[in-house]
Formats: sequence, structure tokens, C-alpha cells
Amino acid sequence: MDIFLERLFDGVTNGAVYAIMALALVVVFRSTGTINFAQGEMALFTTYLAWWLTAAAQVPLWIAALVAAAAGFVLGAVVERTLIRPIRRRNDMASLIVALGLFTAFNALAGLLWNSETKTMPSLFPSAMDDFVSVGGARLYWDALGVWLFVVVLIGAVFALFNRTRLGLHMRAVADNPESAALSGVPTGRILMLGWGLAGVIGSLAGVLLTPLSPHQLSLQTMFPILIYASAAALFGGLDSPVGAVVGGLGIGVLEAMITGYVEFIGGTLPQTAALVVIVLILLFRPTGLFGTRQMERL
Repeated sequence: MDIFLERLFDGVTNGAVYAIMALALVVVFRSTGTINFAQGEMALFTTYLAWWLTAAAQVPLWIAALVAAAAGFVLGAVVERTLIRPIRRRNDMASLIVALGLFTAFNALAGLLWNSETKTMPSLFPSAMDDFVSVGGARLYWDALGVWLFVVVLIGAVFALFNRTRLGLHMRAVADNPESAALSGVPTGRILMLGWGLAGVIGSLAGVLLTPLSPHQLSLQTMFPILIYASAAALFGGLDSPVGAVVGGLGIGVLEAMITGYVEFIGGTLPQTAALVVIVLILLFRPTGLFGTRQMERL
């Protein structure tokens, strides 16, 4: 029973990480109608910035995390304003290609500035071998609990943003119909920048939180598998549903942990392949996901 619980805790922790990144994808999609494939590498870049501040400048980690979050906001807003918006006016599909190009660019820039050697990233929470509580004979570590708590706070904040604030209403209006939103007096340009900026904040905080939990720590390959799982989670739950992103992330994380733990022939890369299969199946049979909103068009 204790082995099952430990695998369950690992799955929930990994799923919480996927859910955070999936929420960043949802925020961009709900505010701009675009999928940001560069989200993971943008988070990787700001995580490297946080590591550099702690390792070279001896800045406390929580301050470095706030600086990384601010950098993520600026980075997302600048990318939307200078690259995505001009391209999207001409062709919506072209913005996806630009995002893929940014994926490569941010990864290469991080390697250029901080080299490709693996870094050790400290944790915001107690992470020693004896920093755990025993639940049913299984160990539940404090850093994992910290990630769980962050997801709970984040989903509450995102839900409140989209359903209880004027900014959230404007974001949904711009994503649904930017022309009508502009005619209604909504500052579409500012809303688009804010959407990408907020997603940059979420991604940056996700990177600082998840990197200490990664077996490979901080490297140029840290975020790519996270992005794959997060994309599957966002599509599974629905690209316009924050709740769906969390449900999808937790479900994929637990499923991955159970399959890896109990199906012996599953290797380290097959779970990523399974996530890609999930993406394809959802796009084929339920493009809106479990909690996504169907788009209605009047003829």
C-alpha cells in the first residue's frame, strides 16, 4: 500500500507541474485564441535567470523567483507586441510557426548565455531527505506539498480573473471576436499583451517550482517533456478551461506514474509518446476537450 501511495503522490506532483504549464497555455488561448508552443522555453529562459541570480549574485531564491516572474511578464508582452501581433494580422497559422521558431530561439539563447551544462536549482520549499510527512507509510515531501498548494492558489486566481473581473471579461471577448470587442471599446492591443504577459508569469513560476523536482535538474532539455504533457493536459481538459487544464494535468501525471511503476516494459520515453497519442486522439474525436466550450457559428 505504501508503494502505491508513493507512486500516487509522485503522479499528483508531476500532474500538478503539468497543470501549471497547461494553465499558462490556457491563459494565452483564452485571451488571444493562440497556442503558444514557445511557452516552455520562455519559462526555461526565466528559470535560468532565477538560477543565475541565486548562484552568481547570491540573491535569495524567493526574490529571484519574483524577478523571473517579472521578466516572464515583460518577455511575454514584448513577444506578443513585436512578433505575434503583426504576423497574426496577416495569417493566424503563421503565429504558430513563429511560436515554434521562438521555441528554438529561447532554447539556443539560454545555452549561449549559460552554456549547456546541467545546473542545480534550489527549491523554494524544504527539500532535504528528511523533510517529509508520513501518510499511510508513504513519504510525502514538503516540496511536493508546496507545488500542490501553488496549483490550488493558481487555479483559484485564474478562475477569479476570468469570471470575476472586467479584465477577464475583456480577455474572453478579445479571444472570441477581437473586431467586435474593439468596436465595443475594449482595448484589444493591451489585452493581448496582458494575456501573454500573465502566461509568462505563470510559466516562470512553474519553472522555478518544478526544476528542483526534475531528476535532470536545470538543463536545456528540462522543459520540452513538460510542454508535451502540458499540451496534452490542456487539450484533454479544453483549451479554454482552467479547470480542465488542472484535471487533465493531474490525470496525465497519475496515469504516467502508475504505468511507469506497474508496467515494467515501459521505458522513460514511452510515456511522452503516450502523451502525443492522447493529443492526436483528442484532436480527432473531441477537439474541444472534456470541459471546453463548443464554438457556435450562425449561418
